[in-house]
Amino acid sequence: MDNNSQGSGAMKGGLGGIFGGGAPEYSNTELAGVPLTGMSPLSPYLNVDPRYLVQDTDEFILPTGANKTRGRFELAFFTIGGSCMTGAALGAVNGLRMGLKETRDMAWSKPRNVQILNMVTRQGASWANSLGSVALLYSVFGVAIEKARGAEDDINTVAAGTLTGVLFKSAIEYFITLCDN
Repeated sequence: MDNNSQGSGAMKGGLGGIFGGGAPEYSNTELAGVPLTGMSPLSPYLNVDPRYLVQDTDEFILPTGANKTRGRFELAFFTIGGSCMTGAALGAVNGLRMGLKETRDMAWSKPRNVQILNMVTRQGASWANSLGSVALLYSVFGVAIEKARGAEDDINTVAAGTLTGVLFKSAIEYFITLCDN
């Protein structure tokens, strides 16, 4: 049985027929005059040319003269948030490893579980803070260098990474020196 053999308004089989509903089945001959470009017909009663519903390009609402790409400042939020979440996940895994290692001799009990959970949360927060700080430094340097140079290129990325590494490493060395004295 093909689509052309049923008349206009014939009902499709299935559960729709049991409950009295169901979608009407339309033949191809009823839609012969409608040019469809990659779309299935929504309804023969729809009073809109389907060609208007096809989107060939992306459509964004942007301020006049704005780019369709995100700038370094907008990407900074993703970088910082992603680094914090990654640090929290890696720190939690490291805390679980350390907690299991330190409580190896204890029996499975509430005190052991509490110690493991404390290690997981402590390490997760510590790693999230560290990676988030590095990402914040990198993003601030990247935005500042881009604004100072007035260009978006790979030099900004390399310079921001270098300055972040130098500042982070020098801060660590400074605090180690303070702790030793």
